[in-house]
Amino acid sequence: MLSSIHPLGERARNNRWGVTVASFVAAAVLAGAVVGGGLGVLGTRLFDFSASLGLAVIGATALAAGGLDLSGVRPPGPKRQVNEHWIGHYRGWVYGGAFGAQLGTGVTTFVVTWTVYAALIAELLIGSLVGGMVIGAVFGLGRSLLLVTAGLIDTPSRLSSFHRVLARVGPHVTRATSIAVGGAAMVTAVGGLL
Repeated sequence: MLSSIHPLGERARNNRWGVTVASFVAAAVLAGAVVGGGLGVLGTRLFDFSASLGLAVIGATALAAGGLDLSGVRPPGPKRQVNEHWIGHYRGWVYGGAFGAQLGTGVTTFVVTWTVYAALIAELLIGSLVGGMVIGAVFGLGRSLLLVTAGLIDTPSRLSSFHRVLARVGPHVTRATSIAVGGAAMVTAVGGLL
């Protein structure tokens, strides 16, 4: 998607990059909030335990997800990407919104990290509509921010440079994210146990 949705590509299709990206981000946040809210409500129906135990389980789940990501074990999930044939057939805000919504749900496209499942479990175990919506919205926002970084791509050479940088830093970002999730998980788990 990053190879297609950037200012250079959007300008070539007579679309405005800002509109496409705004639609993407808004749809990702909204889809994440809807899924999170639904799981939060479902959690109130399925589980009857204290908030502290819920936080401890959320923390343990996130810690396990971070560990699995660091181990290199690939998570299960769909083996599909967003439909890039929509680009060029529809206006930017349409495919931007559609792609954002798919990524914001977390599991309708490739699942590349175990933290996707940790977020869904957190939404379920938080046991609250609002809590689930907040977790889901933040998740959707996080899934959409990388696209915003493509905002400086306005020449073919910048596009090539951008992809070289992504390829170089990708493994380091994955490792840092896994460690950060593990650290946050420990704080959450300990906070739930106190």
